[in-house]
Amino acid sequence: MMTRKRLISAVIGATLTFGATASAYAATTFKLSHNHPRDHAVHEAMTFMAKEVREMTDGEVRIRIYPDAQLGSQRESMELMQNGALHMVKTNAAELEAFSPEYAAFNMPYLFRDQAHYYSITDGEVGRDILNSSEKSGFIGVTYYDAGARSFYTNKPINTPEDLKGMKIRVQPSPSAIAMVEALGGSATPLAYGELYTALQQGVVDAAENNIPSFGLSRHSEVSKYFSLDEHTMVPDVLVISTEAYEGLSEEHQKALMEAATKSSEYMKGLWAKSEAKERAKAEKMGVKFVSINKQAFVDAVQPMYADLGKTNPELSELVGRIQAL
Repeated sequence: MMTRKRLISAVIGATLTFGATASAYAATTFKLSHNHPRDHAVHEAMTFMAKEVREMTDGEVRIRIYPDAQLGSQRESMELMQNGALHMVKTNAAELEAFSPEYAAFNMPYLFRDQAHYYSITDGEVGRDILNSSEKSGFIGVTYYDAGARSFYTNKPINTPEDLKGMKIRVQPSPSAIAMVEALGGSATPLAYGELYTALQQGVVDAAENNIPSFGLSRHSEVSKYFSLDEHTMVPDVLVISTEAYEGLSEEHQKALMEAATKSSEYMKGLWAKSEAKERAKAEKMGVKFVSINKQAFVDAVQPMYADLGKTNPELSELVGRIQAL
């Protein structure tokens, strides 16, 4: 029997239109996979990008988007891209930590002073250095998409780190995310995002952490009635492309892709702000209470992570220092 991954690869391969096959149709078509629904802001931003790319290349480069994890989870899609069965994937910096250590910087809690500081990184030289850092892994980053701040949610208010003690908290498969939850006293439980609703409903995990739009659009507001605004991390979504696919483009088309992606990233900032306000209002109507807290106790609790980083990973510590200095 074929495994899920092999089956997805076979389906994708059956319709693959890249390289020599693509040239026969006078157009290069990239397949882009992501795990959000069609009404998510990032899907709209990438749809905007796909339209821009098509117009800027006179239809010679096209991007076909597959939402809702149709082609596999983020991790499965990344592996399919590395194997040549996919060309582009929208993932996030937490998951990319496993492929390129530089992305771990985004997963350090309370690294950014505010949104302006965050944008100065994602829109600047440091952010581009991180996007380029994965070339040896067979892909490069194209652009960042705003994903707001991540906070904890469960069925009781979280006001201090002590409130997390003994709780099983779903995290992304990121060593930094696991270390953060453990530093705050919780029990980190890596779990696929698609399994989280049921896990919260059945008590497999007690809590989770994410941004407000994902909390609402994934219907987690139905099973978790307290969203505590501790805002521990600002982890961007990241659009990546295989180096083989990117290098197969002409220099002109590479430039068009990057320019369209940058435009879509800016477009996403406005979409995100609207989505966050909309999903918060919807959640509040469903009885969710948003809890404002004093973050200092959380900030203090995770400081040993920074001290340990200097001892165990000097290169990443240096990158974190560059971010903090801006």
